[in-house]
Amino acid sequence: MTDAESKRTERDRHEMVRRQIAGRGVHDPRVLEAMRTVPRHRFVPAHLQGAAYRDSPLPIGQGQTISQPYIVAYMTALLELTGGERVLEIGTGSGYQTAILSQLAGEVYSIERLAPLAGEARELFVSLGYENVHTRVGDGTLGWPEKAPYDVILITAAAPHLPEPLKEQLAEGGRLVAPIGPRWTQRLVRVRRAGGAFHTEDLIGVAFVPLLGSHGWQDRGSVHMKKGDKT
Repeated sequence: MTDAESKRTERDRHEMVRRQIAGRGVHDPRVLEAMRTVPRHRFVPAHLQGAAYRDSPLPIGQGQTISQPYIVAYMTALLELTGGERVLEIGTGSGYQTAILSQLAGEVYSIERLAPLAGEARELFVSLGYENVHTRVGDGTLGWPEKAPYDVILITAAAPHLPEPLKEQLAEGGRLVAPIGPRWTQRLVRVRRAGGAFHTEDLIGVAFVPLLGSHGWQDRGSVHMKKGDKT
């Protein structure tokens, strides 16, 4: 990338944050700075890099998409990260949300069901120097029990209900954010674990690709929804 192109993408990131994110009510300064810093264009296919900072999800291959910037920022802000947390992310995708989390937490553990996406994301993390990110390929609905408990869990695909293994892996005082509901439209919720109980906040309507796995949806072969659309 030339110096001129680098300056242009930096301007685009700042404008994205100003108009699409801060302009819609996300004001956590650490989240805004992470969104200004992480090069979103590196996490989309080369032929779509010119559209990386638009207000929309984009396809990343394997029938998946990178979420709309606002949704990434909004969900990240809901996690209330302060800097030292252990985070579990379900659904690495292209790795963009993972990269944002890496700027805000202590350690990030991310699970991706699709090996090609996981491999590409892992290479990007190394290239960009994100050393506090750990990835694995597997069924995200089972979590990553060997590294539990987690202060924060973020599910980036739609679950019919909150998977029991993930509830078990959430630490006391922890927060979990996920889209929950029917296969085509869901509600974004934030769950807090306190005193052994789980307290749920219902937030906004969204539409995510389904969370496939033993504690999620069963694979029907072809789903073409966009991940991260707000309804």
